[in-house]
Amino acid sequence: MSTIVPFRRPKPAPRAACDVAAVASDLLAVLDQLEGLVERAAAMDRPPLEVERSVQHLLDAISAVERASDTLGEGCAPEIA
Repeated sequence: MSTIVPFRRPKPAPRAACDVAAVASDLLAVLDQLEGLVERAAAMDRPPLEVERSVQHLLDAISAVERASDTLGEGCAPEIA
């Protein structure tokens, strides 16, 4: 008799397609809003360094949302046996 208990990962619950589509749609809406904010931030009557930093942070946010969208589209990685 062995006292070793094998560790098994629980299988992830299947993602509902409607949930993925809803999140993807929301991410696209966020991207549109961020792009509008970049335009507004670039036109601010503030010191140039402040405008530059604000725009750069917004562009970084756009990149993060795009990466999230890409990751969502990739799905789950296959399990390694």
